[in-house]
Amino acid sequence: MENAQRILVVDDEERIRRLLRMYLEREGYVIDEAENGNIALMKALESDYDLILLDIMMPGKDGIEVCREIREKKSTPIIMLTAKGEEVNRVQGFEVGTDDYIVKPFSPREVVLRVKALLRRSATNSYIQADSSTADVIVFPHLTIDNDAHRVTADDKEVTLTPKEYELLFFLAKSPDKVFDREQLLKEVWHYEFFGDLRTVDTHVKRLREKLNRISENAAKMIVTVWGVGYKFEVMND
Repeated sequence: MENAQRILVVDDEERIRRLLRMYLEREGYVIDEAENGNIALMKALESDYDLILLDIMMPGKDGIEVCREIREKKSTPIIMLTAKGEEVNRVQGFEVGTDDYIVKPFSPREVVLRVKALLRRSATNSYIQADSSTADVIVFPHLTIDNDAHRVTADDKEVTLTPKEYELLFFLAKSPDKVFDREQLLKEVWHYEFFGDLRTVDTHVKRLREKLNRISENAAKMIVTVWGVGYKFEVMND
């Protein structure tokens, strides 16, 4: 168990924590629990988890606030658990940096599959392409993506991205000047249907631009909105 991946399960309902623990431990994960937002935030910042399952509706700090504060310090992959009909909260979740969401009531098996998928995508070697023609390091003016190290630098300063933000940037950067509509990006980057919630793409693009812009305005400008269509990665000439 020494090298087992660690997951923090956050929910104010003990039965849900117990259920998730049981299924995830069967898969070999080491599980820690938190029953409210305050405890979750303390544990998330003090320890390095491989992934956090985070309920939105909790006493004290809710999941939105917990996610926001984690994102100020860390890029730990986060899956939010939301009740049916809480679409507004799900959109808020994406805006503050969650990587995925699962709607309650859920199948524990679905949770396990989503967890495995996100952990695969957040692992460094998951971004190394089998196609030898794909460069391991992509270099542009003002922006470098080291795919082997899963590292992004803008004007020689490192940019901290969530797994999903990295995937989105890497996918666009592999095909400069090619325009992708939101449906294509949902399919290629998220790897499953999001039932037409195209705002997922918009909120991630917004956050990605904001993070790049804090370090390099030129790097942020490379992600271009093609009005009425979608987005593209455009190499700017100095």
